[in-house]
Amino acid sequence: MTPRERVLTALSHRQPDRTPRDFWAEPPTWNRLFAHVGHDDKSRLLDDLGVDVRHLALPAPPELAIGGGVYQNFWGERYVYRPTPWGPMREDAPGALAQARSLAELEQFAWPSPDMFDHDALLEGRRCWEDHAVLYGFADVWQRPALVRGWEGMFLDMVERPEWAHFLSRKYTDFYKEDYTRAAEATDGRIDLYLLISDLGSQNGPLISLPMFRQFVAPYLREMADCIHGLGGRVLYHSCGSIGPFIPDLIQLGVDVLDPIQPVGPAMAPERLKAEFGDRLSFHGGIDMQYLLPHATADEVRAEAHRYCAALGRDGGYILGPAHLFQPDVPPENILALYQT
Repeated sequence: MTPRERVLTALSHRQPDRTPRDFWAEPPTWNRLFAHVGHDDKSRLLDDLGVDVRHLALPAPPELAIGGGVYQNFWGERYVYRPTPWGPMREDAPGALAQARSLAELEQFAWPSPDMFDHDALLEGRRCWEDHAVLYGFADVWQRPALVRGWEGMFLDMVERPEWAHFLSRKYTDFYKEDYTRAAEATDGRIDLYLLISDLGSQNGPLISLPMFRQFVAPYLREMADCIHGLGGRVLYHSCGSIGPFIPDLIQLGVDVLDPIQPVGPAMAPERLKAEFGDRLSFHGGIDMQYLLPHATADEVRAEAHRYCAALGRDGGYILGPAHLFQPDVPPENILALYQT
C-alpha cells in the first residue's frame, strides 16, 4: 500500500498491510534527533521511519516581544522560552486578556483574520506528498481561548459571565472554519485529516463537567466537525488527559479520530477503548510520553508499541504515534525503536 492508502484503509476500519504511523515533535526534539542521525533533512528522516502522514502548515505571523522575556503570538497567547540542551521550549504565561474587566475589552482586542495567511502556499507542499496522507491545521475552540483569557478567568467566565466564554469560542470557531475552507480550496480538497484541539482532561479526570462541556465546548466542536466533513476530511480531535466521560459525546459530535489517548488510567487503556468505541472511532497516538519514552529501554518501547498496534490496530482504526509531541527529554534511540516495531 502507499502511505495514504494505508492510512485511509485503517480509518475505514479495515486492516491495512501494517499499522500506519504519524510523527510530531517539539523543535528541540528535532534538533536532538538530527544530531543523532547525522543530518537535518526532515523528509528523509520521516521516510526512514516509515511515517505515513505529512503535516501541512502555514508560517505564523511574527511574534511580539512584550518585555521581561515574554512573547505574544497573533492570538494573544503569551509565553516565555525555557532553555534545553537542544534549543528553547515554550512555557505558557497569562494571556493578553487575562486582566480583562469587560466584554468590551474582549471585543476591542485586535483579533486575527485568515486574510493574514497565504493559503495558496499550501499547494506546493501538498504536491510533494501525493502518496502520503495529509494533515492540516491547529484549530482550537476552547483551550486556546482559555490561554488568551487565562484558565482561571475562563473557568470563572463560564459560571459568572457565560457570554464572555461564548464570545471567545465564537471568534476562534469562525476563524478556523474559514481557515480550513481556504486550505481545502487551495489544495484541491486533498487534505485527509484536519486537526481540532481542546484539552478536556487532567491527569485524574475531566477539567469540566459534562453539562458545562455541552454548553460551552460541544456546539463549537460540532460546527468545526460539520465544516471539516463538508470539506471531505476527517476530524482528528486532540485532548490530553483522562477524558473517558466525554468520548460518547465526541463521537456524536462527529469526531473521527481521537488523539493522543494519553495512558493516564484504566479508562484510557487501549484494550478498553477498542472494546467500547472501536467500531465507531479511530485512534491516534497512545505511546506514553511521560514515563515510557523518556525512561524506558528501547526493547520496552518496542513492546508497548506492539501492544498498542495489537489492541487498537486490530481490524484497522489506529495510527501509531506518541501520546503528545515528542519532547526533548526522549532519547533518540527510543524514538527510532518506536518506529522500528
